Amino acid sequence: MLRIDDHIFIQEWELSEQFTRSQGPGGQNVNKVETAVELRFEAERSPHLPAAVKTRLRRLAGRRWTVDGAIVILSQETRSQLRNREIARERLADLIRQAIVAPKRRIATRPTLGSQRRRIAAKVQRGTVKALRGRISGDGELE
Repeated sequence: MLRIDDHIFIQEWELSEQFTRSQGPGGQNVNKVETAVELRFEAERSPHLPAAVKTRLRRLAGRRWTVDGAIVILSQETRSQLRNREIARERLADLIRQAIVAPKRRIATRPTLGSQRRRIAAKVQRGTVKALRGRISGDGELE
């Protein structure tokens, strides 16, 4: 059982792990030992996650979210299969913890009168600088 917080627990039947050989350097070990872990969590079918959390989780997971509603996390950082399993489970827990937190709704505000005036004054000043650019005639005036 994977503990997310005080109220949410992920049961073992919702998780499945598959082990493969890791990529990259590692000598003989990388060629014969299956240390990489592919953790699959059936998020869409999980009875322990509320619908709002599932929606946010889908957005946060991005390309790790599959068509059938599962999250696939690959871990191959270490040469230890056990440590890679722990890393993958911790990544999943962190992802779910992020999805639990509901984003604060933004309250629309109007710009203050002072900020509007400062913006217009800056635009006028910038326009003046640009207007002064150009060819200068022989008597020192703009053409």
